[in-house]
Amino acid sequence: MGTPFGWLQIVRLGLVQACLGAVVVVTTSTLNRIMVVELALPAVLPGFLVAWHYAVQMVRPRMGYGADKGRRSTPWMMGGMLVLGLGGVLAATATIWMATQALYGALLAMFAFSLIGLGVSACGTSLLALMAKQVPEARRAPAATTVWLMMIMGFAITAGVVGKLIDPYTPELLLKVTLGLSVVTSALTALCLWGLEKPVSAGDAPAAVASPLPSDASASAALVERTAQLQKQNFKEAFREVWADSAARTFTVFVFMSMLAYSAQDLILEPFAGAVHGFTPGQTTQLSGWHHMGVLMGMLAVAAAGSRWAAGRWGSVQAWMVGGCLCSALATVGLVSSALSLDWPLQANVVFLGVANGAFSIAAIATMMRLAGEGHAGREGTRMGLWGAAQAAAFGLGGLLGTAASDLAHALLGEQRMAYAAVFALQGLMFTGSAWVALRLRSGPVVASRPLHFDSAAWMKEGSRS
Repeated sequence: MGTPFGWLQIVRLGLVQACLGAVVVVTTSTLNRIMVVELALPAVLPGFLVAWHYAVQMVRPRMGYGADKGRRSTPWMMGGMLVLGLGGVLAATATIWMATQALYGALLAMFAFSLIGLGVSACGTSLLALMAKQVPEARRAPAATTVWLMMIMGFAITAGVVGKLIDPYTPELLLKVTLGLSVVTSALTALCLWGLEKPVSAGDAPAAVASPLPSDASASAALVERTAQLQKQNFKEAFREVWADSAARTFTVFVFMSMLAYSAQDLILEPFAGAVHGFTPGQTTQLSGWHHMGVLMGMLAVAAAGSRWAAGRWGSVQAWMVGGCLCSALATVGLVSSALSLDWPLQANVVFLGVANGAFSIAAIATMMRLAGEGHAGREGTRMGLWGAAQAAAFGLGGLLGTAASDLAHALLGEQRMAYAAVFALQGLMFTGSAWVALRLRSGPVVASRPLHFDSAAWMKEGSRS
């Protein structure tokens, strides 16, 4: 399977993820603000563009399949970052163009956000697939936390630096800063990926299937045949093979349900605090900051639980995933109570919600890495792509459904408190359903990949069916 990644390699991947986040945060937040405030365009325009970039990410399974086919993730990560950087520059250009030619600028922006979605899909999916192949089981939860924290750092640092560089705002300055950011992130990505992944020669088997027992000639021949079959499969056949795995299907449902509940809450928490509890804009922003702090605490707790010194004393990753969803459901019940009673400790409730969200999110990523390595070797990228597409669909729909459900509840119930309480109760049901789906996933120690512990007769039989 190749040399397992140590912390230096994991940090290098984290820097790539930070670069990815740095470009994305400018296009989804800074340009959003400029369109709405400086250009006085309808808020629905940037909302549609962000939703569109999530819709484009439905190609993630195909991107993962491409990485599987070439048996290397590095070209897809580097190529994805270059496409993402180009999309970021074009998005800034389109925003500037909208000031004089709104229609043409919007069309260019749609093309730019298509490139952003494609770049995120290629780079992000391949990065997770490489981690699934190369990061040992004992390091997966801490590694997932490290990579995600570095991405959040990329968000925060870039937002702060870019905010200072473009103030006072001018179109020319925006374009220069965006172009510079794309060049820097592409160069840093290339530096981080240099020599990270071992080249694969044409005759090599996929990394995860290259370890047959030398004394078992029939099994070795079956593995060679299986490798040839993998290379001959088209995308539809590869996707059908991945979807036939019940664990992959179950986890896809979990990712969609849990991320839908998570993202639906994200856009209504601050409006709820302002409308029901009378928080000022500054106070609602601080409340959102408390939620993010809780998410960080939850991530660190799972990382500590998955570390070598904890040795499983704090529970399995699956237990954290199920527990995180159940605690998220409990926290939304608390939000229902806060909608009905102003005496409810809203800030403490939001911190608890963040801890629960962070715990199940990191546990889910560690589980994703485990399941990607447990199926048919050579299909890690396709599996990661499937789950990435489910997450993108959930995030694209979550904000829309959360706000739409809030508006519908207001129209039907005619009172803000009951409307928000109904929406939070619905989210609690989604989190509870996610926990039930997570319980159906098989727990236990990871198997590096199925072919490492193979049954030669089973492999031959499978080969005849293919």
